[in-house]
Amino acid sequence: MKSSILKNLTGPAIAGIVMSVTPIVFTSLLTYYAILHEAAIANFTTWQWGVITLVCAITSAALTPPTMLALIFGYFLGWQAILPLFTINLGGILFINLLVRWLDHDRFLEFLRQNPKAQSVLDRILNKELEVIFFAKLSPILPFGLTNLLFALSGARLKNIVLGGLLGMMPRTLLAIWSGHEAREIRTLLENPNQSSWTQIIVVFLVIVSIAGLWQVIQRALK
Repeated sequence: MKSSILKNLTGPAIAGIVMSVTPIVFTSLLTYYAILHEAAIANFTTWQWGVITLVCAITSAALTPPTMLALIFGYFLGWQAILPLFTINLGGILFINLLVRWLDHDRFLEFLRQNPKAQSVLDRILNKELEVIFFAKLSPILPFGLTNLLFALSGARLKNIVLGGLLGMMPRTLLAIWSGHEAREIRTLLENPNQSSWTQIIVVFLVIVSIAGLWQVIQRALK
């Protein structure tokens, strides 16, 4: 039993577990740091924000959720945060794809080949991969790093992962920047980011559109 579990703990499986757990931990740490050092962060120079952007472009792959970063960047930078967050989202996507090349990607594909039905479903869905990636990224409740990992492992083309990912992330990123820009206190913003009724409505709308879009695309792919 134990050896069977260890056998299934491939590189991608371990990475998936890490990307599911670490964002929760780092969100708490990031919230604590931003609240404690608000005055110092508000005085950061352009160069400091540039360095932070480059660091977050890597850490967003598994540690720091881009939506949380969008709230913080929006609070301190306002709409000037759009370019840094675009860079962070792009960096997170590219870093995950680079990471997958170092993991036992072939072992994951071999597992799929041993399950013809799973392979058949995946092949059909990949014919609509751009739409699947877009609708998956549109949902604010799906983890950024984990979805990037799954799409990279599935064999989706990098250009579709990048394009679908950036387009899908755009509405939720802009919403987070707007919430940060409108907030008066960072503690209230980070502890209750969806306090505005309009924000709650938009989040629910994005989730519904994401689920409906994925369902429609998958149903068409399986016909």
